[in-house]
Amino acid sequence: MAYGRSALVVLLTLTAVQNGALSAGGDYVALHSAAALACGLALLLPRGPWWLAPALTTAAASVWGWPVLPLLLIALFDLAARRRVLAAGVCSAVALAANAVVQPTASLWTPQQYGSTLFLVLAVLGGLWMGNRRRLVQALHAQVEHLRTERELREQAARMAERSAIAAEMHDVLAHRLSLIALHTGVLATRKDTLPGPVVERLGLLRTASTEALTDLRDVLGALRTTDAILAADPPAPVLRDVEEMIEQARAAGQDINTTVEGGPEQAPAAHRLAVYRLVQEALTNARKHAPDAPVRIRITYKPPATLIEVTNPPGRGPGIQQVPSGFGLIGLRERVEALGGSLSAGPGGAGSWRLAARIPHPVPDQNGPRT
Repeated sequence: MAYGRSALVVLLTLTAVQNGALSAGGDYVALHSAAALACGLALLLPRGPWWLAPALTTAAASVWGWPVLPLLLIALFDLAARRRVLAAGVCSAVALAANAVVQPTASLWTPQQYGSTLFLVLAVLGGLWMGNRRRLVQALHAQVEHLRTERELREQAARMAERSAIAAEMHDVLAHRLSLIALHTGVLATRKDTLPGPVVERLGLLRTASTEALTDLRDVLGALRTTDAILAADPPAPVLRDVEEMIEQARAAGQDINTTVEGGPEQAPAAHRLAVYRLVQEALTNARKHAPDAPVRIRITYKPPATLIEVTNPPGRGPGIQQVPSGFGLIGLRERVEALGGSLSAGPGGAGSWRLAARIPHPVPDQNGPRT
């Protein structure tokens, strides 16, 4: 828009010089030509005083009349766009009054009876409209940018919350395993009289290492449970929750759920079982919100080489809960699945249905055995 305005100002300046020369008998090298060029230059200055161009164009139009009128209209347009309506009105009144007194050859009051008043009013009204539109567009752009930034912050908060939940859950799982190691090595150490000396020594080292690892784990991650409990709306549920128990509770609440399970939960790592629970929980919650009367089909595969979860439901016949979905639950789940090396897809399926599917590969066993 800036280049278009500059081109228009240059064209109107040359036109003003041409019209001024025609009204002066073809004399281009004259004061009116210099005045037109000065007005055009003032209109082109990007950082000049706001009053300079209106003052020059008003003075030139007052003395030479309609040849400089187009440049005066641009100056009035700019003033109105910047909400300087009073200044635009003063410039218009001064130019018209001066022309009535001086009565130049090309007066602003000729050829029509009302003179150039209509053009001056239209320029002011056009500037007001353009200025209001420009400010509205800028406000909308700022609002969109604010919403985009807010959504990015919400997504980042959702990812961080999911990472904290994963860390807290793995803290509970690993703490349980390390506690079992420390317990069993402690029991074996009590029978050191019946064991060889090197075995007793190794048991002591193993018990010390497991106890220290448990202490370090609690120091690093133990505070997360307290933080999550304070920030969460609901109290945290136990770790390694039973998916079947959750599905039965949903059935008791009235949901129609068809479940297919291949393999047993023990065939998948603990982190996979936690992810399965969260994925099924989120899918059932979304189905209750948006399609409460639709049947839900759940398929879970725990067998290697990957844990697979697929939840589908057709569109509901009745209205769901009227609320705008935030989508941050799926963002957190995608963060959890990708942290395990898997992938998650969620979105509309065929015939208006909804499908959530995830694939989490099982860890590849080390063929070389444990390292010492």
